[in-house]
Amino acid sequence: MSAGGWMLAAVVVVTIAIVAFLVAATVRSIQLRRSPRRSIWREFGLALVLMALFFVSWIAHGVSEWQVYTDEQQTHGESTEIGDFLAEFGQSTLENWQSEFLQLFAFVVLSAMYIHKGSAESKDGDERLEASLRRIEEHLGTLPPPDPSDEDWELPDTALEAEAR
Repeated sequence: MSAGGWMLAAVVVVTIAIVAFLVAATVRSIQLRRSPRRSIWREFGLALVLMALFFVSWIAHGVSEWQVYTDEQQTHGESTEIGDFLAEFGQSTLENWQSEFLQLFAFVVLSAMYIHKGSAESKDGDERLEASLRRIEEHLGTLPPPDPSDEDWELPDTALEAEAR
């Protein structure tokens, strides 16, 4: 097998491994977090729809890439070979994923470094709202007395911390 053949095999294995990992992670998340009383679509509809859209668009990408590949091969008077097509398809797929992961990585890193005041990711909006509510409750005299058994309790910073408690 030539060096190109080994590279093709590596690309196919990496692509299949990435897709298998993402599907397995989604399935595992559904198995661990699903409540028996609620519909799987109600609790995990977003993940399932996004996964279905991914596969539909990836298959559509493969079909259109196949059409372009066969047209180019016929134009040049060459035969179509599935190995050459898979190499081109794998290259275009990984280039697309690379740009998407780079974009997501940049967004996550920049969001962690810089905060836009008043955005959903910023704590400042919640703190001001809680302070305003406390002032209103104090003014109306409806502020509940502190619970002596709950002295160490404080409002969690994130929803994930609330689930952990």
